[in-house]
Amino acid sequence: MGPAHNDHHAAVRCAVGIGLPLLLVLFLGRIDLAIFASFGAFTGIYGRNEPHRQRLGHQGRAGALMLAVILAAALCARLDLDAWGTVVGTTLVAGLGTVATGFWRLRPAGSLFHIFAFAAISSVPNQPPVWQGMLTAVLTVSFSILIGQSGMFLKKYRTAWDKPARPRFSAAQRRFIYLDGLQYAVAASLAGSIATLLGIGHNYWAMVAATVPLVGQTVRHRVYRGLQRILGTFGGLLLTALILLPGLEPWQMVLVIAACQFGAEMFIARQYALAQVVVTPLALVSTELAHPSNPMHLLQDRGIETLIGAAVGMAVVLAMHLRRKHLRSGAPGPLN
Repeated sequence: MGPAHNDHHAAVRCAVGIGLPLLLVLFLGRIDLAIFASFGAFTGIYGRNEPHRQRLGHQGRAGALMLAVILAAALCARLDLDAWGTVVGTTLVAGLGTVATGFWRLRPAGSLFHIFAFAAISSVPNQPPVWQGMLTAVLTVSFSILIGQSGMFLKKYRTAWDKPARPRFSAAQRRFIYLDGLQYAVAASLAGSIATLLGIGHNYWAMVAATVPLVGQTVRHRVYRGLQRILGTFGGLLLTALILLPGLEPWQMVLVIAACQFGAEMFIARQYALAQVVVTPLALVSTELAHPSNPMHLLQDRGIETLIGAAVGMAVVLAMHLRRKHLRSGAPGPLN
């Protein structure tokens, strides 16, 4: 367990940022807009411990990127994409989203949230009008940014309004960002293709899981993240079963989502496996709220696809590591 760094501040902001918009769409009787509110609220995840001016810019860029992904997903939903169409579209989002987060210096890095948003929204049937979905997303993004600045109204938490330094990227850094985007696209494509060939529902969950091991400073750390994703997910499936199987009213699901979002932000930077125990019900309850189905099928799909995706992600990490070793040594090898 890593040290705390005022994690409860970010956790409260994110819980409120997703909970209140979802309660509002329920109150309005527009449960079909819940998925747009959920992903718009992901804006609050970015810039969690930054000074207020830097957080404003950070969340503004993150919100703009998320809105672009949501719009693309809403438009693709009108094309009635099949499973392979979802894999192709999500692969493009994986690569382009990673490049965008890299050049915009967004943290968390990578395109995990964008993969999830695009695939989930584009897969939902009976879509609301595009303008209504986008209005919901824009308002939720704006609300998340406003919550991110709420500390400015309290002298105790106010930070200096200094312009952050944004040094230019070196040629090596730009090359790394493009390679990172390619790595995300390859991992997502492989995982999604395997899940689709096996005929597993929600194939994009494998694509999301495949990107988890791609974040980290060392190969060992990246492989550990993949293993933690698996262990944490299976712990989360047990918790999700306890939540979903008795049957919950929509407003109760919203409270669960807000509580899980709080827990995720409390632990995501400190202990990834423990965070996954609450991230799993967060994702599955959100899915069930947007598109009710058989909870047992959800649990089964999530478990199998997490195994597929994490295994693919770790394989890509190891393959890239071996590739770099062969290039440095100048020796020909099976990956050359």
